[in-house]
Parts: sequence; C-alpha cells; structure tokens
Amino acid sequence: MTDHNTAPVAPLDDARLSAAEAESLARGEHGNPFAVLGPHPDGEGVIVRAFLPNALGVELVDRVSGRPLAQMQPGRVPGLFVARLEYAAPYKLVIRWPSGVQETEDPYSFGLLLGETDLYLFNEGRHRNLGETFGAQRCQVDGVEGVRFAVWAPNARRVSVVGDFNSWDGRRLPMRLRANSGVWELFVPRLPVGTSYKYEILGQHGVLPLKADPIALAAELPPRTASVVADNKPFTWHDQDWMARRRELQGVEAPISVYELHAGSWRREGGDEGRQYNWRELAERLIPYVREMGFTHIELLPIMEHPFSGSWGYQPLGQFAPTSRFGTPADFAAFVDACHQADIGVILDWVPAHFPTDEHGLARFDGTALYEYEHPFEGFHQDWNTYIYNLGRHEVHGFMLASAMHWLKHFHIDGLRVDAVASMLYRDYSRKHGEWIPNIHGGRENLETIAFLRHLNEVVHEEAPGALVIAEESTSWPGVSAPVSEGGLGFDFKWNMGWMNDTLHYVEEDPVYRQYHHHQMTFGLVYAWSERFMLPISHDEVVHGKGSMIEKMPGDVWQKFANLRTYLSFMWTHPGKKLLFMGCEFGQWREWSHDRELDWFLLEHGTHRGVQQLLADLNQLYRHEPALHERDHLPEGFDWVVGDDNGNSVFAWLRKDAQQRPLLVIANFTPVPRHDYRVGVPSLGHWQEIFNSDAERYGGSNLGNGGGVNAEEIGAHGQPASLNLQLPPLGVLVFKPQG
Repeated sequence: MTDHNTAPVAPLDDARLSAAEAESLARGEHGNPFAVLGPHPDGEGVIVRAFLPNALGVELVDRVSGRPLAQMQPGRVPGLFVARLEYAAPYKLVIRWPSGVQETEDPYSFGLLLGETDLYLFNEGRHRNLGETFGAQRCQVDGVEGVRFAVWAPNARRVSVVGDFNSWDGRRLPMRLRANSGVWELFVPRLPVGTSYKYEILGQHGVLPLKADPIALAAELPPRTASVVADNKPFTWHDQDWMARRRELQGVEAPISVYELHAGSWRREGGDEGRQYNWRELAERLIPYVREMGFTHIELLPIMEHPFSGSWGYQPLGQFAPTSRFGTPADFAAFVDACHQADIGVILDWVPAHFPTDEHGLARFDGTALYEYEHPFEGFHQDWNTYIYNLGRHEVHGFMLASAMHWLKHFHIDGLRVDAVASMLYRDYSRKHGEWIPNIHGGRENLETIAFLRHLNEVVHEEAPGALVIAEESTSWPGVSAPVSEGGLGFDFKWNMGWMNDTLHYVEEDPVYRQYHHHQMTFGLVYAWSERFMLPISHDEVVHGKGSMIEKMPGDVWQKFANLRTYLSFMWTHPGKKLLFMGCEFGQWREWSHDRELDWFLLEHGTHRGVQQLLADLNQLYRHEPALHERDHLPEGFDWVVGDDNGNSVFAWLRKDAQQRPLLVIANFTPVPRHDYRVGVPSLGHWQEIFNSDAERYGGSNLGNGGGVNAEEIGAHGQPASLNLQLPPLGVLVFKPQG
C-alpha cells in the first residue's frame, strides 16, 4: 500500500451487483466480466470493482499524480473489492499481496481493443495479418504499456489469460467477448516480453486443459508448452538487394538447387549428440558450406513450434512461432537475413494438412471441433494420429492463409513447400470403403481444400512477389502447377515423386538386371512437361529403414560410390529443379537420425570427399550452363539421342538453352566401360568434355575422352554428325560444342 493516509470508509452498498453475479464471478463462470469489473457509472459517481482472490487489500490511486482516491472495500464474495469515486478518473490499483505490493493499471478500465474491421475480416477468413493483430501483442493503450490478447473461441462460456503473473488462476483475468465474432480480448498492463501464458477456457461442459495461443509468436522450450509474449519490435533487415532480385532468381528459367536440412541435426556443438546450435551459430557454419557447395537455396524441415521433436516438425502447433529450440524469433530473422546477404534463398516446409492431438493445442480448442472437422471420417488422419484442419470454415481458412503470409512477409521467407498435398485433395486419402464422407456432389475431391490452395497461391503471388509455393503432391492430380485462371491449383512447382520412385527403383537394381527396367529412367520424360517439376531426394528417402542413399546402391564399395555419383549426375542433368537432403552430398552411410549430427568424420576418406566434390561441381555446372536450367519445363529444352539402348543400359540426351545451344549428356549405368560408343550430335566441330563423373578427383577410374572429341560427318541417332566415345563404367559425361 502507499504511505498516504486515507480516512476510514463505510461499507459500500453495492446493490447493482447481484449475489448471483458475484458468485458466478467467484466460481470463474461469469462470461461478461466487463459488465461487472472496472469502473461503472453509479448515480452521480463511479463504482469500481476488482476481483483479486487472495489479495489482502486494494487502494485506488490517481494514475498520473499517484494521489490516493479510495480504499477499496470487500465485496459480496471473497476476493471482490469495491470502491465508489465521486467522478471518473484514470486510476491504478495498489494491491497488497501476501508476497508484497503490486502497482498496476486495471485491465477492466480500458475500452474495446480490436477494431470492427479486424473482427469482420477475421470472421470472413480474409485477415492477412493475424500475427500482428491477434495473439499476444505488445502495445500501448491510453499511454499504458502492456499486452493485448485476442483469441477465437466462439463456443466458450468464459476465456481467461493465465500465467505466473496471476498464479495461473483463471478467475483473475477473464476476457471480453466481442459481439457476434467469437473473439475474446483483454489488455493486461505492464506484462514484459518473455512472459509465459496460456488460456483457461470454460467450455459448455466444464474447464478445459489449459490451451496455448494458436497465434502465439513464441513459445516455451519443449517439453514446456506455454506461449510466450514475443518482442514485436520490427527487425532491421539488410537484404534489400536479394528481395529486389528474388523474382528473377527464383523464376521458372532460373537454376534452383535446394539443400534440404533439419536444423537440429546438421551439425551440433561437441559432435554427434551434442548441443544444438542456435540460429546465429548455425548461420556462421551453414552459410559458408552452402555457398561452397553451390546450392542456391536451403529448405528447412518445419521450424514452426512443435511439441514432439521426433515429428521433425511435421506435427506443428505454433503456426506463427519459430521453435524456441534454436532461439528467438529475432534470431531466426537474423538467420534468414544472413542467408539473403549471402545470396541463398530460404524455403520452409509448411504443414496445413493436419495438426497433433496434444491437449494444450488446437484439439477441441473451445470444447468443440473448432479447427478440425467434427466427424472422424473427415477430421482424423488414421495414418498419423492427427486432426485435419476444417479449411471450409472461414476462420480456419483465414488462420492458415495468415500463417503462410506471416512467414513470407514477416520473416522474408522465399518459398513454402506445402506438405502432404495429396492427403488434402482427396477425402478418401488412405481410407477404406465406408470410412470417408463424399463431397456435396458425391465425389472424393475435398472441395474446401482445393478452394483454399487456389486462394493461397493467388494471395502469395499477389502480396509476396517472387515467393514460391511448392507442392509435395504424389498423385496424378492435373494442373498442380497450372495457373488458377486456367483451372489449376496455382503452385509454382510440384515435387516429382513419380520420377523419384522410378529412378530409385532402377538404381537399386543390380546392373545386370537394369536392362529389364530401362523404362523407369525414361518414363519421367513422357510427362516431364505436364507440370513445373522439382526433382526431390528428400529426408523421406533416408529414414524408417529405407537406408542411406549410398546403402541403396548395389555392388562393392567402389561400385556403390560410382553408382551414387552416376545417379546424382543423372539427376542434375535431367529436366527439373533439384532438391537433395543433407548427408546425401557426401555419401553418409548411416540412416539419418534427428537425434545426432551428420557423420562429418567420413570426409576424412577420399571416397566421401569425392562425392562431395562431385556435387559441388554439378551445382556449378548446373548454374553456369543455361542449357541445364533455362528450359527444363519445356519440351523444346530436351531431345533424346539414345533412349532405347537397354542392352547396354546407356542413355544420351541433349539439353538446350533459350537460344537452342546444346549440351550432350551420356550416362552408362553398368560397371562395364563402353569403348568406341558412337553418339549422334547436331553439329560438326570440337565437342569439349566439360564433366566426367568418373574423374579421379571424384574417386573414379578416370576413363574419359582426353578433354574432348571432334565430331565426324557420320550420321547417327537421327543426327547429322556423331562422336566416337569412351564411356566410363558407371559414369556420366557432359559435352559442349565449341565455337
């Protein structure tokens, strides 16, 4: 209490507050606290009420001068304090607790917080900036610093903000329900950055487990699950040059070579199972490596806050919060900024298909199926034990759209890879007959999701110029990367899962039997121009008993490495953008585990360094030869030369740039050298051998063509001239005409 002397005050006649209302407040069941608490006109004066269970006493003082206004008196129920003022005045509460004295403004003395436009746009699913409006926002109201909370819980009877600041007592800070919106709000003065909080929600059938904030900007370090008030001061960016050039750097004719990684297991301090690096430490180590290797982009497995590390981020709950495992939101922004200054793009895996069932999360958030479908045939993923977002509900549609825009605009992310699109498109995905509900037309397509994906892509392309949206879609759904205006889904690229599966099946075969699977390497060119494709060798191919990439390869150790070099060279010279998961670039033997770092010690061995050098050189070749990237989405950029030599397991093709200047690629997928192998070419002159995967520097046998070959006027394979070549065992050659 203050040192000011105050005259004794007679008990107040608080007849305007009924006993029933007071008891409802004490039980934590009152759904309209602003009707009871704070200042209210009372005849010619003002009556002020505060509900502060366990407080020993409360005094009202003038907010500006600190002059005492009134000693509050006990009200109708324990914890309720009441005072009458002769006139309305800004005031503070001076609260005497058993642990000490607290001075603060009254949360119930402030007016409405969110504007009607914000509420309308939210309910319509059209609010793009939820991360700057809802959740916990540090702000100033009536000159007072504090935190504005806003959360959607339309079926709740009461919602309270709880934390250490109010002893996690849901009776203390019940929120105000904004009419006809389902949104609850409250301004809590003086809460600092870093404060942990949750929502206590009284549903129709009782109090629910405490809930984390769906639009929290930060969270506690798992396994703790509370949300955290983030510092929302604007980050100072230094990536203006990158952002100005991004549309060109990420266009369909640009070289895009993506290094996919899991931030917690790329490298660790102290080795295998040591401490995970934070974002700033990771930037210091990762960026030089990515530049040295020649990748244009990194793609991070989901870094949105997730409770279970073993999900690798694919079961996120904090769709607006970078996981606290690697630092603060500002640390993550600094990481992206550093990547951009080094001319490296950043793509995030983003998961709008499903969310985990953890009781502190979105599951039955207000006691009802709010974010998910009610019926398990629509709302529950049997494969993953997760809930499915009900994207047909305007608010959920808008929630996920705002999440995407938050990453793209607030953190300058260059692209989102949308996870599990196939599971979103089909209502019968991974379901047996009788276990799914048809759409309104009786079909299996999820019409609400289709509308969401099209809307997402339209909004991203309009509001985040140059940003990419990439679909992980494993079916033959037509027009995934076709414009929405032409009936497509509007993605920029689609992962080519068919190519990945076919070519891995082929390369896992013993070379003796590859002649019988020749079509698996050529079939991808039948549909290569139907979409804009990205060729993915992702984390999914090196987990769950599938073994590492080097382990997939047949033969002895030399042949395994030669096979891997040949496959990577085939991939980098094939039409389509590139994506490779960490560790594959140097032939890690062990299957990837999120609990330990990559086996970097393997680079002490020449064979592993050779694969790494090969990948770096392939990236340089890919980036500097326009024929390998300019027209990889158009049939004019590719011609088969040898596509039917299954007896020798040899393939040859031409790649062409926008000026039709060619490169010749020849691949021998057997360990048998092919001498005097004639390959047709479109012109005479000298053809320089600009790449040989069998070079000694890569660990190969160094069989080649002396740096180049002169074309002879002997027609072959429908071409007017030809080269007489020496094909190395398990090798890929690339030739470029001179002059």
